[in-house]
Amino acid sequence: MNSLKLILTNKRYFSVVWVFCSLNIMIGTWVLYIPNVKANLNLNDAQIGFALFCVALGIISFLPLVPLLIKKIGLGILTFLGIVIFALAFTLPVFVTSYVALCISLFIVGIFSGITDIAMNALVSEIEKRDDINIMSSAHGFFSLGGVIGASIGSILIGVINVPFYHMILIAAAIILVNLFLFRNYVFINEADQTKESNSFSFKVLKPVIPIAIIALVIMSSEGAIEHWSSIYLLEIVNIQNTSLSGIGFLLFSIMMTIGRFFGDGISAKIGSVKIIFLGSLLAIAGYSCVLTTNFIITAIGFGVIGLGLSVIIPEVFRVAGKIDGVKASVGISMVSGIGFGGFLLGPVILGYISNTFNLKISFLTLLVLTIVVALITVKLMMSSKKD
Repeated sequence: MNSLKLILTNKRYFSVVWVFCSLNIMIGTWVLYIPNVKANLNLNDAQIGFALFCVALGIISFLPLVPLLIKKIGLGILTFLGIVIFALAFTLPVFVTSYVALCISLFIVGIFSGITDIAMNALVSEIEKRDDINIMSSAHGFFSLGGVIGASIGSILIGVINVPFYHMILIAAAIILVNLFLFRNYVFINEADQTKESNSFSFKVLKPVIPIAIIALVIMSSEGAIEHWSSIYLLEIVNIQNTSLSGIGFLLFSIMMTIGRFFGDGISAKIGSVKIIFLGSLLAIAGYSCVLTTNFIITAIGFGVIGLGLSVIIPEVFRVAGKIDGVKASVGISMVSGIGFGGFLLGPVILGYISNTFNLKISFLTLLVLTIVVALITVKLMMSSKKD
């Protein structure tokens, strides 16, 4: 918890991690209004699914340009501009009156989501290198916390503010004002200008990033799958009778993920990023094994164990991607973020096809196998580091 103490007692560190929190406060608020948007525009599941996929298209389309923007504008400035424009852009989806406009607005949201995501992770990576500290995991803990804040406050305000656009504007204004107060603590931070580092996406230069990107792909696919399928798994595979308990799996997963991220930095500082990814994958493997028993209590505990295991992996993946020799942090993080987020969005869809062909239990068995692959990749990385 030393990293959390550092963040809460140092304005520079807190101002940066608050960007993480701000990003997910907006997302957590928007999620509450997806059913409302779907009903108002009279959309079917396929249409709303494609509209949400436009967010991914926006993210992926601008990923290669973010390192260039960071070089031209500055890391701290781009982080601040990213979160401000992102907050404003997220007021559009609840305001538009046509399906085409919804897709365009979500594409714009995706662009600034991707820009902010890469910039804020690169900013944390730069601060970690400059100050010789570990706060990446806790920063992602604040991201998780932001979702809880957005959903909690939103659940209260949704009954008070009858117009969704006013609600989103209020939250966006609050986020912008707080970040305006804090951004001076990081605005002048830029990436270290080292001639040995590359800004390009060439395969040869980015080869060391590939195994890390594969880990991100698998782990973020798992996160997306549990978010979308855990409730259905409890209802259809575990056969619980009380539908009010169907969300217990995702709740335990989210709680343990938030807790794990606040403790991750201290553990990482002691044993290193690759080892903590390995241990996290072992915990996730144990969690999936529990989930596959289909006993309600053991399955629910399993989801919590998976959350604890996965919690430390993505922050460490970003930390590793930001410290690869010869690769700028923004470039490595762009690649890892793009591939990982692609997994987050496409993973649940692919698992849906697997479930439709076989059953949902086979889908979760697939996630178990993929997590074993992650563990094997980390074993190879640890062996490679010993040889070096």
